[in-house]
Amino acid sequence: MCTETQKNSLFLAWLIALVSTLGALFIGEIMERTPCVLCWYQRIAMFPLALILGIASFSSDMAVRRYVLPIAIIGAVIAIWHSLLFAGIIPETVQPCTREGPSCTGDEQTLFWVLPLPFLSAAGFIAIILLLTIPLRKSSI
Repeated sequence: MCTETQKNSLFLAWLIALVSTLGALFIGEIMERTPCVLCWYQRIAMFPLALILGIASFSSDMAVRRYVLPIAIIGAVIAIWHSLLFAGIIPETVQPCTREGPSCTGDEQTLFWVLPLPFLSAAGFIAIILLLTIPLRKSSI
């Protein structure tokens, strides 16, 4: 049995995954920005979260955590690595995006020239992880 807090956290995790997915599609399809290699990997992790967490949210299935947490953690690791590349903490020689395609650290990695996309992605994955790790509590009923 789920508590109201757990249901709400599952719903919020789904909303974050949904907004992240729709945002990535908007940036790629409407703004016509080609994703870099690391962005593709983050999309591979985020897109199924929107579907799986949506189904779990509407059926109040907290068992979904064991399936989606590994995906969210992998996405977070990639997003954090991308953020470190963007910030210049990891040297350019380690960047996988410099061979072909868009740069992992170029101007196209910002939204409205202000918000770094890798940071937004990392924040989304971390928020999902935190929302899904709200401990299970037994109902007092």
